[in-house]
Amino acid sequence: MKNNTFLLLAFMLCVMASCKPSVNSETLTGKWKYIKIEHPNASPPDTMKKAELDEAAPYIQFTPERKWLIVWGGKFLSHGNYSLDGSNIKVTEKLPDGKTRDFVFTVSELTESKIVFETIGAEGSKVTALRASKF
Repeated sequence: MKNNTFLLLAFMLCVMASCKPSVNSETLTGKWKYIKIEHPNASPPDTMKKAELDEAAPYIQFTPERKWLIVWGGKFLSHGNYSLDGSNIKVTEKLPDGKTRDFVFTVSELTESKIVFETIGAEGSKVTALRASKF
């Protein structure tokens, strides 16, 4: 009996540990100031220096109308639309030539004050940001 209880408890802990937060519009909406950018798949992995981040003051903003934009160094960098799917933010980026590009931000943490999201692949990055404002 103890063995079965232990196995059930171990299984439940594994399931809970593998769960990612479900992203909702209400918590996501707002302006998020980047405080850390990592490139875990780079060879060797690296992290952007704090002084560089402070100088560039990058942020991402999500609106209630399902639009997003990124500002870097005081200049508009990128924008588009998004949709939510569990712990993923599915992004459609509007490119200057009128075309679009689709990719996914996978959210590993989302609270009222902090978000951690990443893109996958060789050039993927992991961003930690703090809420700067809310709509």
